[in-house]
Amino acid sequence: MKSPRESVSFIAPLSVRVAQASSPASGRWERPRLLGKGAPLVPLRRRPQARVHAALRLRCVEGTDSLKGIQVDCEQKMEKTIVSLRNNLAAIRTSRASPALLNRIQVKYYGVDTPLLQLASISTPSSTALQIEPYDKSCLGDIERTIAESDLGLTPSNDGNVIRLNVPPLTEERRKQLVKAAKEMAEESRVALRNIRRTGVDAVKKLEKGSEISKDLSADAQDELTKMIKRFEAKVDEIMRAKEKDIMTV
Repeated sequence: MKSPRESVSFIAPLSVRVAQASSPASGRWERPRLLGKGAPLVPLRRRPQARVHAALRLRCVEGTDSLKGIQVDCEQKMEKTIVSLRNNLAAIRTSRASPALLNRIQVKYYGVDTPLLQLASISTPSSTALQIEPYDKSCLGDIERTIAESDLGLTPSNDGNVIRLNVPPLTEERRKQLVKAAKEMAEESRVALRNIRRTGVDAVKKLEKGSEISKDLSADAQDELTKMIKRFEAKVDEIMRAKEKDIMTV
C-alpha cells in the first residue's frame, strides 16, 4: 500500500502557474514531463545547435577547398596554354634551321598519325640544313611525302638512308607574313586565357550563390584570378616579342 506522501502528486497553486505562464519576461514555457500534469511551468530550454554549427563549419571548409581547387585548375590550364603557344611558335620558320620546325609534322605510320620526332633522329649539320634519319628505314618515303605536302615550303632530298632539308633565307615579305601568323597564335592564346578565367569566375560565383563561401572570399578569389591572367598575358607578350625578333633577324 502506497504511503500518503507517495500517492499525492505535487500541484503548484493555480495563481503561480498563471503568473508564470503570463509573465512578459518569461518567453516560451513548458511543463516538465517527469513531474506530471500538475507540475509548474518552467522556461522552455533551447535546443542544442551543435549539429547545425558543425554542418555550417563543414560546409565552409568544403567551400574553401573547392575554391583552392578552382584556382589550381585555372593555373594549370593557363600553363598548358603557354606551353602550347611555345610549341606552335617553334614550328614557324626563322633564318636558322631548327628541328623545332618539324614539330607539327605528323606521318602516317602503320595507319596511325605519329609525330615525326618519334620516328626519326633530327640534326642540324649547318645553320641552313636539317637531316632526318628514320629509326625504321621503311618509312622514309612516307616522311618525304609528308614534308613535301606540308606548308613548310621545303623540298626534301631522300638518298635512301636519310632525308636532307635545305632551309633557304627568308625574304622580307615572307618574314612579315610569319610575324603576322605568330601574332595570330598569340592572340588565340590570350583568348584561351580569358576563357579559362571566365570559367573560374563563374565557378567561384556558384560557390558564393550556394553559400559555401562568403562574399568577401568570393571577391578575393576573383581578384586572384584577375592577377593570374595578367601574369600569363605578360608571358604571352614576352614570348611573342622574342619570336618576332627571331623572325626578323637576318
